[in-house]
Amino acid sequence: MVHRPRHNDWTLPKGKLHRGEHPVAAACREVFEETGVPARVVARLPTVAYQVPVKSGLADKVVDYWSMRILDDPAAGAVPEFVAGDETDALAWLDLAAAIERVTYQRDVTVLTAYAQLPAVRDPVVLVRHALAGDPDTWSGPDSERPLDTDGRARAEALVAPLRCFAPARLVSAAPLRCIQTLTPLAERLGQAVAVDHHFDEATDPVSAARRLTALSAQPGPSVVCSQGKLIAPLLAELTGGSPREYATAKGAAWVLSFTDTNAVIVDPPPS
Repeated sequence: MVHRPRHNDWTLPKGKLHRGEHPVAAACREVFEETGVPARVVARLPTVAYQVPVKSGLADKVVDYWSMRILDDPAAGAVPEFVAGDETDALAWLDLAAAIERVTYQRDVTVLTAYAQLPAVRDPVVLVRHALAGDPDTWSGPDSERPLDTDGRARAEALVAPLRCFAPARLVSAAPLRCIQTLTPLAERLGQAVAVDHHFDEATDPVSAARRLTALSAQPGPSVVCSQGKLIAPLLAELTGGSPREYATAKGAAWVLSFTDTNAVIVDPPPS
């Protein structure tokens, strides 16, 4: 919890988006700026909407929340350094009951209660569909070698900021070049290699792909996996027991999968 002297309240860390900033990236940035805690995203929590006073009256405000884990090893006993400032002048590490007692706003109680009800989940797997790679009808070479186009390369760069917030331990891609290139900017920033795994190629049986994704979720640390559109929908349906129609995925978009120890899956965003 943080105390804000301007409002004299105790609340969860939050803040405003910079222009063009992804909400996940903003969440990690604001947590660090307000608390000094370097954190990585784990699972989605409720979105809260309320009204705030402005010069013209009241304005709607919407805040997205995620559960996070400290990037430093808590077992080492290191406490992140907090520096009081004009925005937040005090920090409190509290258990759930104490946090609910401390917070100023009922909307924060809603978020904390949802966090308490979240099942124990493994480190997330982020499943990405490759970015745009031009018109296949105008590509004369093997389809597996079709590269990202200008828009696709820009999207691959834009994915770096939100995907870094998961602190991935491994980057995994289907074999086509456009899938590997979608993760290449992230790999360069992280100093990691992109491992090719044919389980995520378009022609793979969704059952086999689901088993492989589940196995990745059992490994220590988050994973980012880039696959292809014709596999992603049936793969997610296999994992969740839903319909492939619920999991239409735009190119360059992603799903965050949180597996429990019973291999149940929480999908963010929820299926449409």
